[in-house]
Amino acid sequence: MLEGRLDELKEKLMLSGSLVEDMIAKSIRGLTQRERSVLVEVIEQDEPKENELEVEIEEACIHLTARYQPQAKDLRTIMMVTKINNDLERMADEAVNISEGALFLIDKPEVKPLIDIPRMAKEAEGMVKDSLGAFMNEDTRLAKGVCRRDDIVDGLRDQILRELITFMASDPTTIERSIHLIRISRSLERIADLSTNICEDIIYMVEAKTIKHRKFEEQEQR
Repeated sequence: MLEGRLDELKEKLMLSGSLVEDMIAKSIRGLTQRERSVLVEVIEQDEPKENELEVEIEEACIHLTARYQPQAKDLRTIMMVTKINNDLERMADEAVNISEGALFLIDKPEVKPLIDIPRMAKEAEGMVKDSLGAFMNEDTRLAKGVCRRDDIVDGLRDQILRELITFMASDPTTIERSIHLIRISRSLERIADLSTNICEDIIYMVEAKTIKHRKFEEQEQR
């Protein structure tokens, strides 16, 4: 009985994850293609759906814990679902932040062609998807791959920041638009960080290895 309920719980978590992935993609699409309706949809329709799912999953975790008093692996699974559920809600909030920034930008001239932000978004979306896949399949190899990809996102963030600082220094009229772009890049960085956090927890759950606080490469070498 509990096994079936856990499967249902995981399915609902995957539904939440798919919605978050879609929110990230739509927020960037709205920015790059200047689609106001898509951005408004993320804010007014998708976020409320994600909030409802978060509450449903949280309540289900509490109910399963109280009713079945799970132990060992079942308990760890419920705890992981609770953690991932919270992280997904935070990712959804970042997608809303991106959409809000994009709504300001789409009516303004571009500071520069949007190249690195879409690349960041694609990487972040893939990290969300793979972190959930790693959880479902207890795939530590996939989880470790996600952790490595966090450096790619950080590198793109740094590149965006350097370029925008140059634009702001040479043309003060770009400052407000550049700040919005920097905030969007930071939201994408946070999404990638949350995906990495999920994968670090998966590795700990499966292998009992702690790789938090930038110790990943050290752990790999041991």
